[in-house]
Amino acid sequence: MQIIETVSAPAKCWSCGLEVAEGQPFCASCGKVQPPRQADYFGMFGLPPKLDLDVHALEKQFYRYSRKLHPDVHARASQQEQEWSLAQASLLNDAYRTLKIPLDRTKYLLRLEGVQFEEDRGPNPSKVPADLLEEVFELNMQLEELRQNQKMGEDAPQLRRDLEAAKNQFAAQLSSLDEDVRSRWSAWDAAWEENDEAKKTAAKEAMTALLQRRSYLQNLVRDVDQTLGGS
Repeated sequence: MQIIETVSAPAKCWSCGLEVAEGQPFCASCGKVQPPRQADYFGMFGLPPKLDLDVHALEKQFYRYSRKLHPDVHARASQQEQEWSLAQASLLNDAYRTLKIPLDRTKYLLRLEGVQFEEDRGPNPSKVPADLLEEVFELNMQLEELRQNQKMGEDAPQLRRDLEAAKNQFAAQLSSLDEDVRSRWSAWDAAWEENDEAKKTAAKEAMTALLQRRSYLQNLVRDVDQTLGGS
């Protein structure tokens, strides 16, 4: 399939010339599929950038759009329209997968607001949360000891049990952090509705701090799993 480059919104429908709402895959006037354009995932579904969204309504809109973008619907359309429909379907799938998952939705909105996350780099010793310094130091010592045992082909059942216990402890903290993040949604949504920049900033900073801590703990859990998997 030819790669379709996105273009800036807003724009007019290529077929009837009337304006197409930002991010919408179809023209509301003539129903023609549109070329994919730069737009946020919320805009694709006609939603405001809020976090406590109606997931059931999101799902209904996703399946409505998916049916209209199905290749069979555009079988007699021009080659260009068929390519646009496939590109729009791909964008729609990405948007739906992101918005339906609470944490992904939260991270996506924060990225729209300019927040950058350090992900998939493993735990960074220089950024260990202060209250976890001792636990992380002990965990790293245990991980290194188990790796050395593995290299020598030796078993260390007690050490593995200790690491499993530490992993479960961190996993429990992850679950608690998920709830903490969701508890901040209402603050962001209210600030957005009020167009209160100070409150929006405070809500963003609170959620970002929680997600950064979550990312660090998630990397620790992954590290333990990988090391135990090698024993």
